[in-house]
Amino acid sequence: MTYDEHLTPELMARAQRHLVTKAIAEFSHERMLSPAPSAEEAGRFALASPDGRTCYSFTARVLPLEHWVVDEASLTRTVDGAPAELDAQDFVAEMAPLLGIPDRLLPLYSEELAATLAAAAWKLARPRPTVEELLDAGYQEIEAAMTEGHPGFVANNGRIGFGADDYAAYAPEAGSDVRLLWLAVRKDQSRLSLAAGLDEETHYRRELGEETLAGWRERLRALGLEPDAYRFLPLHPWQWVNKVAISFAPSVARRDVVLLGEGPGAFRAQQSIRTFFPSHHPERSYVKTALAIQNMGFLRGLSPAYMGPTPAINDWVGDLVAGDRTLAGCGFTMLREHAAIGWTGDAFHRLEVPSAHRKMVAALWRESPVPALAPGERLATMASLLHRDPVDEGGGSYVAALVRASGLDPAAWVRSWLRAYLRPLVHCLLAHDLVFMPHGENLVLVLRDHVVVRAIMKDVGEEVAVLGDAELPAEVERIRAQVPVDEQSLAIHTDVFDGVLRHVAGLLDEEGVLPAEEFWAEVRRCLDEHAADHPELAEAVARHDLTRPRFRHSCLNRLQLRNTLQMVDLTDQAQSLIFAGTLANPVA
Repeated sequence: MTYDEHLTPELMARAQRHLVTKAIAEFSHERMLSPAPSAEEAGRFALASPDGRTCYSFTARVLPLEHWVVDEASLTRTVDGAPAELDAQDFVAEMAPLLGIPDRLLPLYSEELAATLAAAAWKLARPRPTVEELLDAGYQEIEAAMTEGHPGFVANNGRIGFGADDYAAYAPEAGSDVRLLWLAVRKDQSRLSLAAGLDEETHYRRELGEETLAGWRERLRALGLEPDAYRFLPLHPWQWVNKVAISFAPSVARRDVVLLGEGPGAFRAQQSIRTFFPSHHPERSYVKTALAIQNMGFLRGLSPAYMGPTPAINDWVGDLVAGDRTLAGCGFTMLREHAAIGWTGDAFHRLEVPSAHRKMVAALWRESPVPALAPGERLATMASLLHRDPVDEGGGSYVAALVRASGLDPAAWVRSWLRAYLRPLVHCLLAHDLVFMPHGENLVLVLRDHVVVRAIMKDVGEEVAVLGDAELPAEVERIRAQVPVDEQSLAIHTDVFDGVLRHVAGLLDEEGVLPAEEFWAEVRRCLDEHAADHPELAEAVARHDLTRPRFRHSCLNRLQLRNTLQMVDLTDQAQSLIFAGTLANPVA
């Protein structure tokens, strides 16, 4: 495919219709928009722009948690009374007074919308497996087949900084093999942090092999450099071309940083875009790299200082998880991030002013889930449960396809998934004051006969927190979060109920597989069974009160619209949240 082949009127119209539909649904869910029900036709709604010139009309149903299921095919737009094409950028501009986006950031958000539309058209132009064809697909086939990005964020495929050629080479949905570049960086200008029991030479030998290490050390000698003065750091190819070779040119010239070339084996970009799975050596580690593109509210760099304690944090959390009987009974495990490296020998680290330039050259290694698979088990990203075929091609969802293929009663299928996913997360909160960021991309599901039998947590170092006063090792203290007691349950209510379960419930209801009320009854059953099995946690159950009538409505798009450059302060995420009243709790 050429770099503009997907940019046709027909494909862009399909992408626009889908994105405007999603914008109406999610902005209404976050109560920025208030569609008015029609007096003449049940289930039909109208949405007018503040100036009254533009009107959108559509049919929709509103499910628990104010989840708007908008019929994409029914959506129409008029401007000054005349029919008009759907356009996501126009939609945001028309509704801007209601969305609260600062005028100075509206152009950047509009650019992220354009990039999201371009990505959608690109995906529509490529042959893709249907959800039925994904039922027996491999782990990386499923990863590359995902099309939606984040289920809640409207502008979710921005990737500002990628060119059209970069998209084809490095986007996860391209499914392309990527050869990571490797640098040698001076030991006295870098830090390599390792998990307990792991030493530097063993780490590199395991991830690179003896032959590669010997070749790189010989290359350093040929340059007149002492190999023992350097350690090795993986780098995204885009990052070298666009950042390191330019912004850090003096350091390259001084041989503080030496380009060694491509490493052994090919990798596949994951949905998080800067994390790579070792497709040629699946027993080796994932590699997460710094990538200075702007995507979904953040510049995707990696801070050497922040990552320093990552292996120690993973050791502590991993030992806690492995030693808990309830978690073991659910099969709940995590992929440990066992090594992290960052280079700090640049001019930007010598400045007193912090900047994103300090997050340009760093990486970490994370365990692969493949070696732990038992016969008959296979892997799928949990984001796949929210994946569906294009609406104009049937719109079937992968989760519904799994339920049908399993032969189980739909409620029983959901029960098995919740036991693998929700029960462990609830237990971690109630028993250990431990919370994760458990959205679809951060979980790997293990399936047997199309049924979820266990779940594996990943991306722990950056997105785990301890909410209580538990004694922590000094190097792990960073993960302690001061969160008001009344907001601690949002780790389940917002991140799980609203962020994941709301969408799955909507898909199963929409396809007639399981009514939403029955889905949420299974969620309540999961909570009640855990409470009954753990009377010793009665005080924590009462304190967090996950079945309370209402909980605070924390809004994601409001965060991105307020500041498209940095949605939250990562050092104090709780204080960055934006609330829109409360939501009725569907398990109350």
